[in-house]
Amino acid sequence: MAVNLNEELIRAKAKSANQRDMLAAVEKILADNERRRQKIREVLENGGHCDDNGFTFELLDSDSIFHVDAVKKVCVDYRLRFLESTLFKHQFPAEAISKIAALEDRHGVKLSGFRVVAPTKAFHLLNYNDPLLFAPIGNGYYYLIHQWGNDLSASRKWLVWPFRNIGTFTLMCFVLSILLTMVFPLNKLGEHLHMATIIVFLFAFKSVFAVLMYGFFMGGRKFSAQAWNSRYFNN
Repeated sequence: MAVNLNEELIRAKAKSANQRDMLAAVEKILADNERRRQKIREVLENGGHCDDNGFTFELLDSDSIFHVDAVKKVCVDYRLRFLESTLFKHQFPAEAISKIAALEDRHGVKLSGFRVVAPTKAFHLLNYNDPLLFAPIGNGYYYLIHQWGNDLSASRKWLVWPFRNIGTFTLMCFVLSILLTMVFPLNKLGEHLHMATIIVFLFAFKSVFAVLMYGFFMGGRKFSAQAWNSRYFNN
């Protein structure tokens, strides 16, 4: 069967044109997608205040809805902060951007007012390990969009336990004072001083509490119960 080269040239020309159109269309789609992703990043990094994003409730995953009281408990237990995404000093992962875009498409809204749960060092705090990204729903409820990074060590909860509030701090000082009293040589002192054990304990407790409290506050620290949603390092 003979081949008509003219017809082959015409088909090749048409195919080439279709490919160019297809590549141009794909390029436009990718460019539009990148512009949208950049806008989402700008909202995350510079967005304003928002209390309600107008979600369609039926489309939300109930396991991802949390009240601010639950968020506060986790922050206090693990000494974390719950602050605006604009204060987060690391880059947001591509997966988080994709999830925001998908939520916006599903609910027909533009999300804003994002907040992040993360350790203090992950934020740019004003001078006066594992982030969770939330968007507000309204009435104190937040929707968990994405989690990234390594999971917090289970030991962190207990390592930061003394700094939850003044009560746990005092209890830590009380226990340390008991340990110091136990190692203090009381045998000879007890022969000459009535209630030597109690006196040594009270002296140890006063000293431990004063030194640790002074170091804690001079370092610009706050108890977790007050710091969990504070935008300031030392206020």
